[in-house]
Amino acid sequence: MQVGLGFWASKALLSAIEMGVFTELARHPEDLSSLRDRLGLHERAAHDFFDALVALGFLERREGVYYNTRETDLFLDRRKPSYLGGILEMANHRLYGFWGGLTEGLRTGRPQNETAAGHTPFFETVYADPARLEEFLAAMTGLSRPANMTIAATFPWRDYASFVDVGSAQGDLAVQIALAHPHLSGTGLDLPEVAPIFEDYVAAKGLAGRVAFAPVDFLQAPLPAADVIIMGHVLHDWDLETKRMLVGKAYDALPDGGALVVYESMIDDDRSQNIFGLLMSLNMLIETDGGFDYTAADCRGWLTDAGFTRTSAQHLVGPDSMVVGIK
Repeated sequence: MQVGLGFWASKALLSAIEMGVFTELARHPEDLSSLRDRLGLHERAAHDFFDALVALGFLERREGVYYNTRETDLFLDRRKPSYLGGILEMANHRLYGFWGGLTEGLRTGRPQNETAAGHTPFFETVYADPARLEEFLAAMTGLSRPANMTIAATFPWRDYASFVDVGSAQGDLAVQIALAHPHLSGTGLDLPEVAPIFEDYVAAKGLAGRVAFAPVDFLQAPLPAADVIIMGHVLHDWDLETKRMLVGKAYDALPDGGALVVYESMIDDDRSQNIFGLLMSLNMLIETDGGFDYTAADCRGWLTDAGFTRTSAQHLVGPDSMVVGIK
């Protein structure tokens, strides 16, 4: 029952994020009537809605006054740099409805998103709409930031001088690495439409002189040379042939001793524990023509086949792990 009706709790949280409940309470705690009026909710609905968020563990209620929990105050207040709600905003606006087509996708192997009615590829569809693109890129930051910060903190960056982030989106990974390691210079690679969003994000962090953007279709063009090439939440977008092709391009672009870093919500090697990774792979069914998630063992095999002489796997945070290949 909890799993089968799990969309009840899911939509309650997504609607709370959409309406700014946690951002409002981060300003100051409020009682029922004040919070209801501030958010413009109907009298019939508000009491049960806020108390459901209490029961779910997203809010606290003390003497009739509602408060954020420590976690929701940190991660779901839009005004804080630690905000991770971008991916949940996209889940609310896009994925929630598209997952209603999962059965059809399982039977046909075809995407169930905006591309279902036509033949325009997923990224071309998303990147063509500026508002949709901005939401998508912010969602990628929300999805990736914990792993980005962990990579910046744990990878041996002292051994390298430059990096390229392939499929950089808004640029958070490049920002986290550059903030933590002043000796590094970095480049974000993505389609030209991403440039102004990337450059604004990097400039806001004071890194415009050290982190640049390169408008490159990495499916068609070679990758630029760098000591480290990173592919975060990129390979799972593509079929096996394209995955192998991108790994091969990274190998060609790296110097001897250079490193390829691949990170995803990698499925555990036994394919029985990382629920998020397995469901993310189903999300790739919903969203892409051939994408799928994979295990660390799968990824290490692709790197070895491409010529990398040493590979290793490391858990990062939550469902995310990385595989590193040394040329």
